[in-house]
Amino acid sequence: MLRGPPEERSPAELLAFGVVNLDKPPGPSAHQVAGWVRDFAREAMASVERADGHAEPVEQAAHAGTLDPKVTGCLPMLTGTATRLSQVFLEGAKEYVAVLELHDRAPADVEAIAAEFEGPLYQKPPRKSAVARQLRVREIYDLDVLEVEDRRALVRIRCESGTYIRKLCHDLGLALGTGAHMGDLRRTATDPFDDTDLVTMEDFADGLARWREDDEDDWLREVVSPAERALDHLPAVTVAPSAAEQVAQGAQVYAPGVIEVEDADEGQLVACLTPDGAAVCLGTMVGDADAEEGVVVELERVLV
Repeated sequence: MLRGPPEERSPAELLAFGVVNLDKPPGPSAHQVAGWVRDFAREAMASVERADGHAEPVEQAAHAGTLDPKVTGCLPMLTGTATRLSQVFLEGAKEYVAVLELHDRAPADVEAIAAEFEGPLYQKPPRKSAVARQLRVREIYDLDVLEVEDRRALVRIRCESGTYIRKLCHDLGLALGTGAHMGDLRRTATDPFDDTDLVTMEDFADGLARWREDDEDDWLREVVSPAERALDHLPAVTVAPSAAEQVAQGAQVYAPGVIEVEDADEGQLVACLTPDGAAVCLGTMVGDADAEEGVVVELERVLV
């Protein structure tokens, strides 16, 4: 079944295919927080008699890019079948604010040295990591020193997904000649989300409680967004409803069913949407949208 326009969905439909721009607290792991979001949503869905009984149950939730237990900040949570979108967060940039704990007083040229780290950077993951310890390249888009006080520096880092900030702080300390390690760390953005509209776990729980107990959904709509919001940073391919129904059955996206294509290069991940903005699938751009036939988008994830 194709979903309706994002702005017209009921609370149950939002939870079944939604995203919460969560402000992760210090202490729990990202996996633990995802479990809480799943359990809260599942309990609320089970206890409310819904007129929209066709809404999918919330059986799972997934975080968009892990954060260590002590790290706080932007941790988007995907609910229900929106968990199929998790790969989109590998495409966007991440932004952090970190306290750099220097092992000696900061040199006068700390800002100039930090600026030299902008650009492609070789990194080897630390011993305690979930990936193989192989040398790899990650891009540092911006590295700004916001404030320096004695043996501490506050830095803002905008970087490619998969960058190890702890390793970056260590290497920056070596370049400064003082040695350094990472202190407090907060993620302030993971494209397309940032910290301007973060939602706490308390906000999420309160929104569910008001909907469940008082049948009020205004607060819930403030904290849970349609999952399409997680696709804002990807090029969009608009497909006809008839083509969307074929994609739901596993068909590729063929040229006759394509209505419009944003600027997208061959091989780029794109989001396919119906004309009213409902997500249909994720795919890879492989063909010419102006052609009369042939595959334009090769399926990666079917979302309906």
